[in-house]
Amino acid sequence: MIFGRWAQSLTVKDAVVPVAPKEPGLDWELELAAVVKDEIWEATAGDALEYVLGYTAFNDLSARDKQLEAPQFTLGKNPDKSGPVGPVLVTADELPPGAAGLRLQSRVNGQTMQDANTDQLIHSVARIMEYITDTVTLLPGDVIATGTPGGVGIGRDPQVFLNTDDTVEVEVEGLGILRNTFATHQRIQ
Repeated sequence: MIFGRWAQSLTVKDAVVPVAPKEPGLDWELELAAVVKDEIWEATAGDALEYVLGYTAFNDLSARDKQLEAPQFTLGKNPDKSGPVGPVLVTADELPPGAAGLRLQSRVNGQTMQDANTDQLIHSVARIMEYITDTVTLLPGDVIATGTPGGVGIGRDPQVFLNTDDTVEVEVEGLGILRNTFATHQRIQ
């Protein structure tokens, strides 16, 4: 599944993320993100990684009620400031090809919720780029998030969602810790 994010949905490390007022809270999704360095159209799995500038962590926070109300995920994937990215960009030459073999972890209020490895992702960065670029030209600065391993809040029994005063950390080995806290939504000025 491919979906886009609006600019107002993105934010950075240490930012306070507002919780949408009609949601039970937001759900976390730890993801590896690849940043595109050159325009690319019709990538192949064999050449796609040549177009990756580097990698960072991404937390694809989701408003699950809105996401599941319609067959299109766009609104539920775009609450204000729900896409923290960072804390750093590590160039592709500093990591294994395709960022393979990196440990992924998320923690909510200090409790580990996700613990996996980039080798366990359903699709590689190269395969995702190949899939996207037969339809859309990727441009320098585009960010591609790879999907999340198991352990998100909606899949737990009972379900767990992020609310005011919660802290979530997502960590990709070698890329640092992306930490955010949550608060009641206030209109963005």
